[in-house]
Amino acid sequence: MSPMKSSFAMALPAVSLAAALLLAGCSGLPVSDEARDEARAPDPVSDEAQLAGPPKPAPGDGTQAERLLSLEDSAPFPDLAVTRHIPVGEAPENNDIWGRVRAGFTMPDYRHHPRVQPHIQWHQCRQDFLHRVTARAEPLLHYILEEIEARELPTELLLLPIVESAYLPFAYSPGRAAGIWQFIPSTGRHFGLKQNWWYDGRRDIHASTQAALDYLQQLNQRFDGDWLLTLAAYNAGQGTVSRAIQRNERLGRPTDYWHLDLPRETRHYVPKLLALQALVENPWAYHVELWPVPDEPYLERVALDGQLDLAVAARLAELDVEDIYQLNPGFNRWATDPEGPHYLLLPADRAERFSEGLAAIDPGERVAWHRHRIQTGETLSHIATRYRTTVAMLQQTNNLRGTNIRAGQHLLVPSATRPSSGYTLSAEQRRSNTQARGPAGRQRHEHVVRQGDSFWALSRRYGVTVAELTRWNGVAPGDPIRPGQRLVVWLPDGERAAEVAAAGPMPASLQHVSTRRQTVTYSVRRGDSLHSIGQRFRVSVADIRRWNNLGNGSLIRPGQRLTLHVDVTNQGSGT
Repeated sequence: MSPMKSSFAMALPAVSLAAALLLAGCSGLPVSDEARDEARAPDPVSDEAQLAGPPKPAPGDGTQAERLLSLEDSAPFPDLAVTRHIPVGEAPENNDIWGRVRAGFTMPDYRHHPRVQPHIQWHQCRQDFLHRVTARAEPLLHYILEEIEARELPTELLLLPIVESAYLPFAYSPGRAAGIWQFIPSTGRHFGLKQNWWYDGRRDIHASTQAALDYLQQLNQRFDGDWLLTLAAYNAGQGTVSRAIQRNERLGRPTDYWHLDLPRETRHYVPKLLALQALVENPWAYHVELWPVPDEPYLERVALDGQLDLAVAARLAELDVEDIYQLNPGFNRWATDPEGPHYLLLPADRAERFSEGLAAIDPGERVAWHRHRIQTGETLSHIATRYRTTVAMLQQTNNLRGTNIRAGQHLLVPSATRPSSGYTLSAEQRRSNTQARGPAGRQRHEHVVRQGDSFWALSRRYGVTVAELTRWNGVAPGDPIRPGQRLVVWLPDGERAAEVAAAGPMPASLQHVSTRRQTVTYSVRRGDSLHSIGQRFRVSVADIRRWNNLGNGSLIRPGQRLTLHVDVTNQGSGT
C-alpha cells in the first residue's frame, strides 16, 4: 500500500466519524430555500409575465424559494447524465472546469464567518443539491465562464445563477423575475433585454449573461470595487444598499456589508454565494460533490438570417425540440422572433452541420406558410390567435397598414410545422402543463376572466389564496389578467366545485370590490406601527401580517416596504 493510500485509509474512521456527527446535526437545520426551490414543478409563464427583469422583493419579503415559481429538478440533457463520481474525501484532479474556476476566485474568503457557515452546513447535509445543479448547468458553464473571464471579473460570478435560479432556464418568481439571472421586466429593458410575445431576452442565455455582467460591473464601480456590496445591490437594488450605508455613516457605524441593516433576503444572499465559493474551492474538504464538467466549449452561437421554426432548427441540428428550447429559453413560441435576435445557441458539435443544412433549404421552408381566406366576422386578432402568431406579423407579412380586412380576401400566414403539443417548452405548453397539475384530492375548475376580475377578487370568490391561484397558473401576483383569459382553480372538493358552478358569474358586488381594490406599496416611516398603518389605510393588522408574511412577533422598521390591498373608496384625504 502506498503511503498516500495508507494515510487515507487511516483517516477513514475520522472522516466517517465527522460525517456521522455532521449528519446527526443535519436534522436540526431549517429547510433551506434551495430545497424548496428544487421541489417546485416547471412553470409555464403567462404571455403577460413574459413582458416583464428583477423588481427585487421588498425588504423583509419571503425567501428565495418563495420567489421562485418555476423550477425543474432534472438535467436539461438526460443523455449527458452519465454517472461520474468523485470519491468523497479525495481531491479531484484539476482536469475539469472547476480548477479553472478556482484559479479565478478573487472575492474575500469568509468561509468561517458565522453567517456563511450555516449555508455550508446545509450543502454538506444535502450533497445531492449541488451535484444536480452543476449537472444541469454543465452545457452553460464554459460559455458563461468565458464571458466572465473576457471582462476580467471574479469567477465566483459563475456561481451566482445557482443562488438566483439554481440554473433553471425557465425560473420565474412571484416578483416577475425571469431566467437564470432573474431580471425583472424594468431592469431587463434598461439593460437592453427585449421582451415581447415572441421572445424574452431575460431568459436568453447569451443576452441575459451580457446584461447581468454589465449590471454587475456598473454596480461594482458604484461601490468602489467592493464585491460584497455589489452582490447585495444586485439582489436588493443599489438604492437600498446606498441608503443603508448612509444610515450607518450618520450613526458612526462601519459601512461594510456585514454591518449594514439590509433586507432579510439580502442578509442571506451574499453568504450563500460565499458558501458556494468555499465549497467549490475545497469540495473534498467539505465532503460535497461537483459534477465534473470538461474544460472545453459545449455551446456555439450560430447566426440566422431570419425567422426559423424551432422544429426545423431541431431537425437540422439533429436534436429534440426540447433541447432547442433548453439552450434557447428566450423564445416563447414555435419560432424565433421575426424581428430578431437572429441566432441560436447549439452544441458545438452540431453547429457546422446545422449551418450547412440551413444554407441548403429553401427560404420558404424556414417556416410553414398558409393561404387563409378571410371569413365573415373574422378580425386580424382572430386569425392571429388561430395560427399562433401576432397581428403585427400578419400586417408585416401582408403589407397591411391598418387592421381593416374584408371577407373573401386572402392572407399569407406564417404557421408552425407541428401541432402546439410538439413545441414542448413553448410558453403555451408550459402554461398548459402547469395548469394540469393540481393538489391531490382537489377538483379542477376553469374560470374565464371577465372585465374587472383580479387575483384578489377571484381568491375571495373561490376561497383560495392569491399565492395558490397564481402558482396553479404559472403567473406572478403582479401579472395583469385580461378578459377571455382562462385560469385554473383547484377547489377543495366536489361539493365546493358544484357550488361554484351553480353560482354562475361573479356577483356584481364582488366585481365592484375587485375594481375598487388597489395594491399599494407603503414605505414604513419612523414611528409607524402595524396598528397605525392599519388605521391609516382602514385595513386590519391581521391582513397586513398575512399580505406580507409577517409573524406575530415580527417588527417593522423605517424604510421597510409593505404591500397593502386598499379599498380606494374608503380612504381619507390624508392617505
